[in-house]
Amino acid sequence: MSVLQGLQDRAAARPAHIVLSEGHDPRVVAGAVSAVQAGIARITLVGTTDEVHRQLADTGASVGPMIAVEDPQTSSLTDEFAQTYFDLRKHKGVSEDIAAIQARDPLVFAAMMVRNGHADGTVGGAVATTSDTVRAALQIIGKAKDAPLVSSFFLMALPDGHPSGRSAMIFGDCGLVIDPNAEELAAIAVASAASCKQLLGDAPKVALLSFSTKGSARHPAVTKVSDAVEILQRDHPDLPADGELQFDAAFVPEVGASKAPGSTVAGHANVMIFPNLDAGNIGYKIAQRIGGADAIGPVLQGLSKPANDLSRGCTAQDVTNMIAVTTLQASS
Repeated sequence: MSVLQGLQDRAAARPAHIVLSEGHDPRVVAGAVSAVQAGIARITLVGTTDEVHRQLADTGASVGPMIAVEDPQTSSLTDEFAQTYFDLRKHKGVSEDIAAIQARDPLVFAAMMVRNGHADGTVGGAVATTSDTVRAALQIIGKAKDAPLVSSFFLMALPDGHPSGRSAMIFGDCGLVIDPNAEELAAIAVASAASCKQLLGDAPKVALLSFSTKGSARHPAVTKVSDAVEILQRDHPDLPADGELQFDAAFVPEVGASKAPGSTVAGHANVMIFPNLDAGNIGYKIAQRIGGADAIGPVLQGLSKPANDLSRGCTAQDVTNMIAVTTLQASS
């Protein structure tokens, strides 16, 4: 069984109600219909009623107990959401008139459905930019009280029969935090380890990556990573984590044994923490485009309730996979 099929099967065991903010997009609608057919989730599509119904008709599906449509221009929920938005943002100078306008924005409307308990999680970003999608999630759903920061990761599903014998890994942060300091890097590592256990069911082994392995180079960028490892070892002594490690030392057992002898993580890591967004974004795209891995994400972590972002180049299958991920986050 593939990793992605396993995700869908686990999500189907505890289906959630997921709201999609881009119900006018044919990829989103097709992915939603596939998710419903697989028993992963109950879906609400947000958009203009006529357009969403037209897109559903093109798939052969229609509204019913498992697929609903909410049009922010006419929904009975819009006034409630306008009041909530005003209460949340009036300290920023937002007026009631502006709140009423914002409540009709599909991204805001979908996030409000989650915040106010009308849905378990939301997915957007097939059309909207990452900055707009994440901003709506941060402003409306908000950071979890016990989370130091909101970050992201990609679930990297490796091709079947990969020479390493592995099926999947977590890459963080490849989508959100641009240049984390040592404390933030440690927090990203802790959150990504929890996501590994939550989504893959695997015991995490966390590698904090660098261009240096165990002091082979000296530079402030290396010191940041080694400082983050010290923070992890101090505050989370039971979490298997090591660094600084070059990628080959983290991934290849023989190289890990040579470059970092005695490490229980080197050569066996399944959670790769990149030192900044440059490295993370480049790294996941190389793994995807040259290595043939499926990249699911960016998946957000550290929010009080699940909200996730799609790539604007996503496929309908990507949408289905992200619905499965969001369902698993909600059920946890």
